[in-house]
Amino acid sequence: MRGRVHSIETLGALDGPGIRTVVFMQGCPLRCAYCHNPDTWNAKGGVLYTPNELFERVKRFKPYFKSEGGLTLSGGEPLLQGDFCAEVLRLCRNEGIKTAIDTSGYILHKEAVDLADLIILDIKHTSPERYKALTGADIEKSFEFLDYCKKTHKPLWIRQVILTGINDTKEDMEALKSLIKGANVKKTELLPYHKMGVEKWDRLGLNYPLKDTESPTEQKMEELSRLLL
Repeated sequence: MRGRVHSIETLGALDGPGIRTVVFMQGCPLRCAYCHNPDTWNAKGGVLYTPNELFERVKRFKPYFKSEGGLTLSGGEPLLQGDFCAEVLRLCRNEGIKTAIDTSGYILHKEAVDLADLIILDIKHTSPERYKALTGADIEKSFEFLDYCKKTHKPLWIRQVILTGINDTKEDMEALKSLIKGANVKKTELLPYHKMGVEKWDRLGLNYPLKDTESPTEQKMEELSRLLL
């Protein structure tokens, strides 16, 4: 078995607790309008690794992980290569390395989800129509993913990118709060939309659809965060 890896970030501090090695897997079924890694979309790109080869790279940084850190599988969409990810997660578990999957929830690979210590779930939108407009996909699969996490009491970090005029109202926050009710949520993060990926879209010859969308103000982000408390 071999998996396709886009890139590897060492000593990351944003994608899960503690210090982490973040592996960005290649390939994604979604086409998010604000994606800052469109170069991960192509499922045939990246560098090939066996599960053991990738595990050995992660294992080198075990001394830095201490009690909280570990491996985060991100993307792209890591669960597009669910069997490969599950094997890497199993190797890490056997070595005592904590793991997380950073996912859109569009693909439910139960074995990989069960093996991960934490799921970082990026909820694009709570409205089926807005979700479709933002990602090009249907929302039902992400609902199924969240339902499975609720049933298994899987620890979750919830993330949502806030886009001005798209998901930045009191009603949007109430819908998000209602959606994740009953889940084992350890942390909820609202992330302000940014345009740092526009250059990548340009290099790939892609038309960036949100050029006229402004980033939310710091005050707006604080207001929305309070609504989730």
